[in-house]
Amino acid sequence: VQLQASGGGLVQAGGSLRLSCAVSPSAVSIRKMGWYRQAPGKQRELVADITTSSSNTNYADSVKGRFIISRDNAKNTVYLQMNSLKPEDTAVYYCKADRTLIGYYWGQGTLVTVSS
Repeated sequence: VQLQASGGGLVQAGGSLRLSCAVSPSAVSIRKMGWYRQAPGKQRELVADITTSSSNTNYADSVKGRFIISRDNAKNTVYLQMNSLKPEDTAVYYCKADRTLIGYYWGQGTLVTVSS
């Protein structure tokens, strides 16, 4: 199982970016997918996650109201729409996929840089 993340880049404060993460092979059954981030010198933290069966979502307080996580189950892809970006959102963003009774997988990370 592989996760391919994309969509990072450089954006000015107040701007938007959309991250994507696709699981391959696409037929793999995934229970939950999420986005985490790690800023320099800090621990990796949960940004948002979403269950594939019920679409229940969970957000870090720091991104509530600004970020939206969504998924396309047919494509086994999760998205993170990031709006009103702040310099403190600068980090490497990783996607994660959880499989029931099997474990979890990480994507390779995509860098998001927000300039002030």
